[in-house]
Amino acid sequence: MSFVTVENLQKNYASTAVFSDINCVINQGEFVTLLGPSGCGKSTLLRCIAGLTSVTRGKIFLDGKNIVPVSPQKRGIGMVFQSYALFPNMNVEQNVAFGLRMQKVSADETRQRVAEVLKLVELNELAKRYPHQMSGGQCQRVALARSLVTRPRLLLLDEPLSALDARIRKHLREQIRAIQQELGLTTIFVTHDQEEALTMSDRIFLMNQGRIVQSGDAETLYTAPVDAFAAGFIGNYNLLEPDDASRLMQRPINSRVAIRPEAIQLSLTGALEGEVRSHSLLGNVIRYRVEARGVELVVDVLNRSAADLHPNGRRVTLNIEASALCEVA
Repeated sequence: MSFVTVENLQKNYASTAVFSDINCVINQGEFVTLLGPSGCGKSTLLRCIAGLTSVTRGKIFLDGKNIVPVSPQKRGIGMVFQSYALFPNMNVEQNVAFGLRMQKVSADETRQRVAEVLKLVELNELAKRYPHQMSGGQCQRVALARSLVTRPRLLLLDEPLSALDARIRKHLREQIRAIQQELGLTTIFVTHDQEEALTMSDRIFLMNQGRIVQSGDAETLYTAPVDAFAAGFIGNYNLLEPDDASRLMQRPINSRVAIRPEAIQLSLTGALEGEVRSHSLLGNVIRYRVEARGVELVVDVLNRSAADLHPNGRRVTLNIEASALCEVA
């Protein structure tokens, strides 16, 4: 069921267009990610939905009502920013309760709702601590709890994990996704991190230069990029011009193609000979750069053991199935 609908949305700053003719539909209970490089318009789009940034033209419907003329306080939207924006003179409990006090919720109901949401984000034992006494990940959970306690119709998350270290970031994104699913809360998440988008989202809207270039689930965006930008941003595709692709595959190819690094099989026996130019250890994956028939390819191989490592300069062979080639614009 359509819950958020954006129609022909445009935002200009003076004569500069941030985006124009943005059209998208988000279903109730869906977790959608706006993914793209810095400056593509994703955070501005989120702020327009929240009402924090005015729109130049277009409509935004929330549960069937155009909310463009509605003030941010009356939209029923919760928002979590990259900066925690906590009140330093208030403890956790007081920070979370702030929005309810502004809504003049009774003291008894406030205490009950704050306790419920602190349990949800696993902070009930830290209720009396102040922001300076907590880690970045804990502060971000307080910011999330502060948005959830008002029971928003829509939750907006603007790169909330970008300032955290990798371990905390992974744990918190799993926690956010679990909470979102438990509450059935329609959520729009902004990030430039493809791994976050792929692991958290029901659907991804990939943005570039103020437009949505592709949308779909994680598997679709990863396996079937629509153009060179999508292939270059999602994963580490090998992008080959027709001449290079034809020479590599030894048959005529008339369009640019993309090949996923993990779709290329590397061995010591095969039809396509190559030479290892370099390799990088990426934890559970070894990324090789292999030159074959004058074309340099990125090849990802599972790091099973040190004995399987191919040193620079070693002659190897590659196997590339025809189905691994994806035509891109």
